[in-house]
Amino acid sequence: MPEYKLEVTTGDMVNAGSLDHIHITLVGTEGHSEATKLDNFDIKFKTGVTLTYTVQTNSSLGKLLLVKVEKHKLLFLPEDEWFCSKIVVTTPGGEVIPFPCYRWISRAEPVELREGRAVRVFEEDQPQLIDHRRKELIHRQSLFKWMFTDEKLPHISHYTDTSELPAGIGYSLTKKMEILYKKRIIGGAFALLGQGEPNEQWKKTEDIKEMFVLTKTKMSEYVAEHWKEDDFYGSQFLNAVNPNVITRCSELPPNFPVTEEMVKSFLEQGSSLQMEMMKGNIFVYNLKWMDGIPTKVYNGESLHVATGFCLFYMNPENKLKPIAIQLHQQPSEDNPIFLPSDSETDWLLAKMFIKNADLMQHQSVYHLMNTHYLAEAFTVATLRCLPGVHPLYKLLIPHTRYTLAACKKVFGPSGLLSTCSFGYEGLTELMRRAFSEVTYSSLCLPENITTRGLDTIPDFYYRDDGLKLWNIINNFVKGILEYYYPSDSDVQKDTELQEWISEIFNHGFLANKDSGIPAKFHAVEEVIKFITMVIFTVTAQHAAVNSGLFDYTSWVPNGSLLLHKPPPTTKGQSSMKTILETLPNIGETASFAAMAWELSNKYQDMVPLGSYPEEHFDEPEPKETIKEFQAELSKLSEAIATRNLLLKVPYTYLNPTEIENSVAI
Repeated sequence: MPEYKLEVTTGDMVNAGSLDHIHITLVGTEGHSEATKLDNFDIKFKTGVTLTYTVQTNSSLGKLLLVKVEKHKLLFLPEDEWFCSKIVVTTPGGEVIPFPCYRWISRAEPVELREGRAVRVFEEDQPQLIDHRRKELIHRQSLFKWMFTDEKLPHISHYTDTSELPAGIGYSLTKKMEILYKKRIIGGAFALLGQGEPNEQWKKTEDIKEMFVLTKTKMSEYVAEHWKEDDFYGSQFLNAVNPNVITRCSELPPNFPVTEEMVKSFLEQGSSLQMEMMKGNIFVYNLKWMDGIPTKVYNGESLHVATGFCLFYMNPENKLKPIAIQLHQQPSEDNPIFLPSDSETDWLLAKMFIKNADLMQHQSVYHLMNTHYLAEAFTVATLRCLPGVHPLYKLLIPHTRYTLAACKKVFGPSGLLSTCSFGYEGLTELMRRAFSEVTYSSLCLPENITTRGLDTIPDFYYRDDGLKLWNIINNFVKGILEYYYPSDSDVQKDTELQEWISEIFNHGFLANKDSGIPAKFHAVEEVIKFITMVIFTVTAQHAAVNSGLFDYTSWVPNGSLLLHKPPPTTKGQSSMKTILETLPNIGETASFAAMAWELSNKYQDMVPLGSYPEEHFDEPEPKETIKEFQAELSKLSEAIATRNLLLKVPYTYLNPTEIENSVAI
């Protein structure tokens, strides 16, 4: 009787094992085996263990097509789920065939596994496999549906709570417990260490430091000491949490009437504003997206948001400094242009209001919408359109881990972001306006940098590290995709790939042709570029806008989502008391700091960029490409670490060892 040897591996995460009965059926071109119960009462299916079994058949099964796995209840024991990593089958002829699984299996229904070799839809020649492929997608499309929350924003998963997500899509039990533990500990620590009652305003900025006795980083301490300095303020628009907003300024906006006399003393001696613009040393931040958006009502009064401009100068010492701030779009007598030569508190207030607006734009547009929402669109399309055997599924699925859970955490009518100066409705309107102007090129870092005129600005580590990462990811994607798609015709006839990009175009980008997002792929090069953007967005870009949140925003004078008093309308009327009354109160400060800690903290089950603990690819060529990818990431990590040793303010957020492989928190 022919014998098939099985090696069955259980995942190494907590509670991956099972005490239930597991039955295996082998399906081939010439028949199928009987359902064989896998029994090993000494070990059973323990976490991280590989067990060996034998399946006997009356005759050869021919070419092995599927491994069918069924889980049945053990008498008197409650329901559990089993995480099967993979099943490796050795045929009677000695062929070794891996069947990757990497999913939770319950008693609900059988799971049918395909072999590890990637297969494009037009290559299928077995009726059973064609049918299996079709049924898999039908099932997935019943599990993952699009939800339209707003006609002007990307569509997202229809799951409204993480508890509803299917097994393996939501957070693991270990991560849930760690998040809950840290949230309680950190929240309690901030609450206990606050000076005074939660609703009280701060008496002096030094008191705020007492809140961070137990929870701080080297960078958060540096921020608390240097937040008033203009060169540090300017550097944050290059290398802090929102490096996406300033552009080179060759001509002042007509509604920002900065004169030569206003800024002459802040420029190089003998120079002028016009000359510095011609040299490419002047940069501007225009907050026009925010103009006219209604703000949150707080204690019966509407809050205020600055929606104007900040002008920056890159001086001969390569320090980017703010040199003029107008807090609203339209110039007027009660909308003066603030300068570094104004009183210390006037200038600090002006900078604080720009940072307040910037942080709201960062959290809603550049963090939530441009990474979380897009990552969710990429994930839902992948789960709906690509079967597990598709090469693009194998490439992308590690970059979707926890993504559908991560987007549900802080944004919503009752989420912490809704307590900002704009409130939930205001942030939503801001995202609508910003999303209408999102373009494909703005999501592709090389084009983004060039369009904004930032190719040569010095000490721009986000650009330097990001472009290197973009090229490394691009070479990796190129190696994988050119192996599976040697010609453009292979792309054109892959109906699953075309359906994938169509769903992303229609649901992720609302069929906006002006965005430049492709609705269809015609060439291999188009697919390579798009997949590079996808992986960069969900890994490096998310790390860049998320990982430094606690470092830069826990010290609320440096940047706060909420400011209580209106921005100044005249000069010379402010004091440090004005600043303290403008800042969030003690309880609000604690809540914002706790949120920043939770979002930017690293968790035990983090998977760094380029790590693939789940072996979805079976062919030697893509496996070698992955090794080359990992080697390039390692080289870059060493180079970044070496450079950072020489920097007073290190830039660590795009070090590959610090980047998560997906939007996972």
